[in-house]
Amino acid sequence: MQKSSNGIPLIGLGTYPLMGDEAVATVRVALEVGYRHIDTAQMYGNEKFVGQGIAKSEVARDEIFLVTKVDPGNVGAGRFEETVQKSLEDLGTVPDLLLIHWPPAESEFEAVLDRLVYAKARGWAKAIGVSNYTPSMMRRAQERAEGALICNQVEFHPLLDQRKTLAAAKALNMTLTAYSPIARGAALKAKAVQEISTRLGRPASEIVLRWIIQQGVAAIPKTAKRENAVSNLNALNFELAADDMKAISALGSAEGRTIRPASMEGRWET
Repeated sequence: MQKSSNGIPLIGLGTYPLMGDEAVATVRVALEVGYRHIDTAQMYGNEKFVGQGIAKSEVARDEIFLVTKVDPGNVGAGRFEETVQKSLEDLGTVPDLLLIHWPPAESEFEAVLDRLVYAKARGWAKAIGVSNYTPSMMRRAQERAEGALICNQVEFHPLLDQRKTLAAAKALNMTLTAYSPIARGAALKAKAVQEISTRLGRPASEIVLRWIIQQGVAAIPKTAKRENAVSNLNALNFELAADDMKAISALGSAEGRTIRPASMEGRWET
């Protein structure tokens, strides 16, 4: 499995909103067909099922890169430590990467990072990072964490211009991980993507995922279907020409964001 400069496998499995037996089975199948990067979160309510899927697979734990995220409601003093330990219990293992799911309130910004660094020092995660942080937040967070952050998980797909965020990540030695990589299907319908898909004889989903990972960004598409899981991995097996990369990149705009929680109102940077 190809990895980012920080050791994050470039294709992973997003597990929201999978629950119960479906989540267990989906994780097992993903590992069986070659995935080595599994993503979950406290917010998803499925850490226990993801952990069971990993435990029931035939893949050694040390071959799997497991990510979870601290819920925004759990970042306060005491609550952070309690819920992270509950995540470890539910997962049945220490995550390879622990993220802050959404930026906290300004008054808690530094304190939350201090708790994250403390969690790593206590052995509650092998590595730490953030999610949904803007470029200026990334710089501030990395300084506070003294360079310990290896990842920022963000919405990233052809319809959203994230060039500034990617540039900041590279400057800070952080890997971006793309959630919602096909923009809930909208990116697959773009004319440029369709034309390249037809010319190369590959599904539009593979074209979009290849555009992402060819920039050194990891992607965590969601799928509960074996055939789609296999197809997603095929994005590792070809390259897009420079002109095709440029054509897809031209689709991006500041208005392409599909997820806009109220907590981020007025905080996004374009």
